[in-house]
Amino acid sequence: MIIVKVGGSLYNTPELAHWLSALAAYSLQQPIVIVPGGGPFADQVRVAQQYHHFNDETAHHMAIIAMKQFGLLLSSLAPSSQIINGNALPTSAFSIWLPDDELLTEPLLLKSWDSSADSIALLLADQLQAEQLLLIKHSSTHSTSIKELTADKIIDNGFAQLFSTLSIITKIIDYKAYTELSDTLSKSNNHLNLQLS
Repeated sequence: MIIVKVGGSLYNTPELAHWLSALAAYSLQQPIVIVPGGGPFADQVRVAQQYHHFNDETAHHMAIIAMKQFGLLLSSLAPSSQIINGNALPTSAFSIWLPDDELLTEPLLLKSWDSSADSIALLLADQLQAEQLLLIKHSSTHSTSIKELTADKIIDNGFAQLFSTLSIITKIIDYKAYTELSDTLSKSNNHLNLQLS
């Protein structure tokens, strides 16, 4: 099983449809579970927080709901997918995961913007005993250093600490590279694996 975090930054790109098609096709070889980012729905949470000055824990809760909204959108664009919730095990080869309120009591997640969909996808990959985690990013980075990726704000601040505990094989791929999916996920492509340092 492969967990694939589809970044919310793909929301208004033509590549989003290409990714959903590529992932659906790849799921015929190996089960795929998509974890949605927050996209414009999470952006609205940031705007609301700046305006109303509510705390980060509330923003974290609202951002999880934003992920669910983007996930519902993805499910409508990928009719062959099946929705799964919370800790439910997928029964389909191509699934879209929607978070629930159980995440709010997850001790490994920071209750702030420091734990975004990146960290949540890593946690899910561990819970579902996935072989790999793939992060699709609106970024052309070639770095495999989690430290550098965090400094460049490509992955969230809480990812490194979580990764040091769970150590799931994790790779980043640029949002335009959907034709390279099979090569990226190849077990022989170890040079793409993220490292803490």
